[in-house]
Amino acid sequence: MAAKQGERTRRRLSTQERREQLLSVGARLFSESPYDDVWIEQVAEIAGVSRGLLYHYFPTKREFFAAVVERESERMLRMTAAVPGVPVRAQLASGLDAYLEYVETHAHGYRAFHRADAAGDQAVRKVYQRALAAQEQQMLAALGADPEFGAVLEERPDVRLAVRGWLAFTTAVCLEWLRGSDLSRGQVRELCARALLGVIAPPE
Repeated sequence: MAAKQGERTRRRLSTQERREQLLSVGARLFSESPYDDVWIEQVAEIAGVSRGLLYHYFPTKREFFAAVVERESERMLRMTAAVPGVPVRAQLASGLDAYLEYVETHAHGYRAFHRADAAGDQAVRKVYQRALAAQEQQMLAALGADPEFGAVLEERPDVRLAVRGWLAFTTAVCLEWLRGSDLSRGQVRELCARALLGVIAPPE
């Protein structure tokens, strides 16, 4: 009787909640295993739904992984968005803190996002590359609007390449940090901040 009552009182998930649940399960699985080693049936089993329901939301594994990657990209872009009118130097520490908070809080999603680059599926890799390009453009837009760095961006075409390299550097640092580095969040933040300022600061 108690079990039946529990079943009756169990809340049904809305469409958006169910989708988020499936994406969270997928992020964990893709963060732990290569793309080709994840079976979409695993996701259905862990989430406690039928394969038919899962395929209703995501018809193919490619679309499912792409949705995981896009969700994580949108989260990162929201958390690291620049505040209009505030100098880049003043925002750098708080922006990196927000980014590192995301890395810690959504470690599975962060790892899964960056595993997309190694996926054999070219369509999935394109989704990942578009996401990285969006991060790069967000940073370049903030630098371009900054009184200190805007002129540097116009005069030095190498800054674009430097920003791209810094994103790769920061990714490598954060992935290593998640593996159990002895560095604190503050130390990682300072390391990444110094690396960025070192390559974009105007020459003296």
